[in-house]
Amino acid sequence: MFNFKIRNMKKFLVSALSLCVLFLGMNAQNKSPENWFNLDKNADNIRGISTEKVYAEILKNRKSSPVVVAVLDSGVDIYHEDLKDNIWVNEDEIAGNGMDDDKNGYIDDVNGWSFLGNAKGENVSQDNLELARLYKTYAAKFGTKVATEVPKEEQKEFGKWQIVKADFETQRKEYQDNYDGFLGFSERFLAAKKAVESFLGKENPSAEEVKAITTDDKELAGIVTFYYNSLMRGLSTDYITEVINYYGGYIKYKLNPDLNSRAIVGDNYDNVNERIYGNSDVKGPDADHGTHVAGIIAATRTNNLGMKGIADNVKIMSVRVVPDGDERDKDVANAIYYAVDNGARIINMSFGKDYSANPEIVAKAFAYASKKGVLLVHAAGNDAKNVDVTDNFPTRSYEGFKEFSTWIEVGASDYGTNSSFVGNFSNYGKKMVDLFAPGVQIYSTTPENNYERFDGTSMASPVVAGAAALVLSYYPQLTAVQVRSILLKSVESYKKELVNKPGSKDELVKFAQLCKTGGIVNVYNAILLADKMAK
Repeated sequence: MFNFKIRNMKKFLVSALSLCVLFLGMNAQNKSPENWFNLDKNADNIRGISTEKVYAEILKNRKSSPVVVAVLDSGVDIYHEDLKDNIWVNEDEIAGNGMDDDKNGYIDDVNGWSFLGNAKGENVSQDNLELARLYKTYAAKFGTKVATEVPKEEQKEFGKWQIVKADFETQRKEYQDNYDGFLGFSERFLAAKKAVESFLGKENPSAEEVKAITTDDKELAGIVTFYYNSLMRGLSTDYITEVINYYGGYIKYKLNPDLNSRAIVGDNYDNVNERIYGNSDVKGPDADHGTHVAGIIAATRTNNLGMKGIADNVKIMSVRVVPDGDERDKDVANAIYYAVDNGARIINMSFGKDYSANPEIVAKAFAYASKKGVLLVHAAGNDAKNVDVTDNFPTRSYEGFKEFSTWIEVGASDYGTNSSFVGNFSNYGKKMVDLFAPGVQIYSTTPENNYERFDGTSMASPVVAGAAALVLSYYPQLTAVQVRSILLKSVESYKKELVNKPGSKDELVKFAQLCKTGGIVNVYNAILLADKMAK
């Protein structure tokens, strides 16, 4: 699932009004400088990655080579004004002729491929979580059995069923309770709004107008006070509807084990070795997330539009694998093979989930990519948890496989002071997370020539992918292993800095405890080191 989603909301079971305020607090941040992730700590007093500095001082008038970056995501608006000139084109494919011209098995894959659609052009939008899928699978096998009724060879799997069952039932209840609570709050809010509007004889009165109401009717006075307090907290009909839809989406889709969106795709889902399915619609029904990711990497730097991406000579290959729900292992594996076989040198993966149904097929694909010299950049996740001790898939290591030598795991940094140095949502891990990169209030491209600010390790990962692409474009002779080494060795080090621990209110820890390098990616330092290594 996309790593900018507020997945840790499941931890809060409080009143509907409190949750509304909590949602507002998570979203009502001061706006960051639009280009902050490209700025420099010393020149601009902002902990960016020094992109502007490296272009001005080192790369000016130097030649580069194009680098293909595969964005495995929800889809990319390839016609966006800030991206259209930087989209990968399969030169061996003739657009729209309904034929597989390059004989790679994928018809009309001119700009990439979608594993979430069918040949008729229909696409998956909503899907459930892997947790819900595993719940249904295990429930069909074990049902109400107790441990003594399960054969010895199935005990390990039965143990997983117990974990899945408990987690699913807990989450389902929490989301259902919150959904029901919000529906009740919504009814009260709308009734109060109607009563106030009727009393004033106008629609949508301001908070000041509501505050000025005087009445001897005690019931009406109570309604007015409730409505005024709601307005002062920034609540509105639209916002409450958004929150209800958030929880409703979990009940109807994400935590619905009977949802079968796979019927749209029409593949044999149980055949994990099946490779050829999907369609050429690389945008899909909701490309907000993927387009935002692509912009961070590759938005045109010289057109005076919107924002500046990091790399100035890059081609984005869109591979659609992530619905509004958890990505499926079969699709992720096939997307990796597709990207590698079609020339991607870097693969960005801004998604993740708590469970994996077929981890071995994903691991094989990653091993293939690593062997082929492709850099794998992955977002660490947004649950404010230590991924050294908790699962977060996909991952850099799987049972039975060597750790992938071209893998970079990325946490999200903020642009604030030490008390807000790290994105408070970001996962971390001294062993599993390599480095951090800007991931809070990142301004980038969204579909239909729009631009928005998003939070998440989803945004931090393409910052690193963009930095890697920049290095490779000026030093194409370097290997993925070398580029990984360069990015890790050249971080702006903050090892000894006391910074906010994600998920905590006031706790400060040394940044070295949150990732391997204790640093933030820095493309200026990386280019200097790449120059030495290339020579």
